[in-house]
Amino acid sequence: MHVIVVGCGRVGSELATRLSLEGHSIAIIDKHPAAFRRLTDKFTGRTVEGLGFDREHLELADIKKADALAAVTSGDNSNILTARIAKETYQVAKVVARIYDPRRAEIYQRLGIQTVATVTWTTDQAMRRLLDKSAHPDWTDPNGHVVLVERSIPPHLAGKKLNRLESIEGVKPVLITRGTSTRLYRSELVGQEGDIMHFMAERDAITRLDLALIGEER
Repeated sequence: MHVIVVGCGRVGSELATRLSLEGHSIAIIDKHPAAFRRLTDKFTGRTVEGLGFDREHLELADIKKADALAAVTSGDNSNILTARIAKETYQVAKVVARIYDPRRAEIYQRLGIQTVATVTWTTDQAMRRLLDKSAHPDWTDPNGHVVLVERSIPPHLAGKKLNRLESIEGVKPVLITRGTSTRLYRSELVGQEGDIMHFMAERDAITRLDLALIGEER
């Protein structure tokens, strides 16, 4: 897949390098050319000098072919503007924005943009949001039979009780994240756009979980 990373600071350079090592096509944008010195020789992608919310610079990074974008500069406004352009103008499927003000998180989630506050940001979290999450479980038991996986709740479940997800064989919902607040799952919870849920699942039930989420849309 083709991924664009906007911001070549500590997080951006690490994220771009890890994605590159996994064999993905990567373009990284930064307004300061000196920032690209943070990239190691393991990075095999492209660098674009410019602004992440400038369409000309985004198109130099092949945003029209992008499958995912991570906006991880040091500015909330720049990150959210970049993310909205990617989502709304170029219909990039997976978009994540780093934020410093957690009070804004819920607003951005409603726009379909995944966010992680700076205090909890890790490159692993970005990887899980940008890539196929089933390939990056949060936790696996020593025998590899049971995993903790993260899934975004589809928009069509907004306003509906989430207890319908309890009937999936081999799967148990355990946590829900809404904005910057995470709580234990409860049967009476009603879904909201932008909700992220964690499920404990038998490894061979992950596909069943994904099919059930898709099936809810039909």
